[in-house]
Amino acid sequence: MSEKVTYSSAYTLVPTYECFNRCTYCNFRTEPGGSPWLSLAAAGKILQSLQDTGTIEILILSGEVHPKSSRRQAWFDRIYQLCERALSLGFLPHTNVGPLSWEEMAQLKQVNASMGLMLEQTTPKLMESVHRHAPSKRPQIRQQQLEWAGKLQIPFTTGLLLGIGETPADWEQTLETIAASHRQWGHIQEVILQPHSLGQQQPWAGDTFQPQKLVEVVKLARQILPPEITIQIPPNLVATPEILLACLQAGARDLG
Repeated sequence: MSEKVTYSSAYTLVPTYECFNRCTYCNFRTEPGGSPWLSLAAAGKILQSLQDTGTIEILILSGEVHPKSSRRQAWFDRIYQLCERALSLGFLPHTNVGPLSWEEMAQLKQVNASMGLMLEQTTPKLMESVHRHAPSKRPQIRQQQLEWAGKLQIPFTTGLLLGIGETPADWEQTLETIAASHRQWGHIQEVILQPHSLGQQQPWAGDTFQPQKLVEVVKLARQILPPEITIQIPPNLVATPEILLACLQAGARDLG
């Protein structure tokens, strides 16, 4: 296992915060029609200002427009155009905008260095609690995205969201699912272990994921995942420097 710890100098563009899902722990979304979309002109100014700053990667992170919405094509076109603009200015786009159709994924492959989607947790029981009003969080939909990315040979990032009502057995099952997909297709670059952090907008009464447990999940992930898959932890969501160092010692090797 490499002793190097990596990071990517990145900037996040959000085409829209609106989302048809209503995950009860979410602190990101707004109601459909509740916020303006990022215009290409505004995005272009941002991207131009990032040139010569050392920024390498542009993360395209978006709320989801329903697949059957009349606005879905406009939403997809905006994402595609943002990726094109980023590429034209020398950046590496990475798109993570929720589940996509096969055709959408194949098109975005042309303008992305890599793509991603959090598997979160494979247990269906969360569809009865925090994901009750979040149709695109159905585990089978997200697992299908992993398979399609593999078939399309898209370098892919996925991960677990921790502390949303799952059990340690669920961690293991989710990690095994990711490992199996990678063994078949060889496309998973890294797995993010993202602890839930309590926010002001969420209606769910759940608490912040216990920091000490993150080290335990890193150890489990390193045991289950193939060695070429890098484990990422978001340092802004790690409570203390001591926990961060313990995660690195347990096998994490990327800081986002």
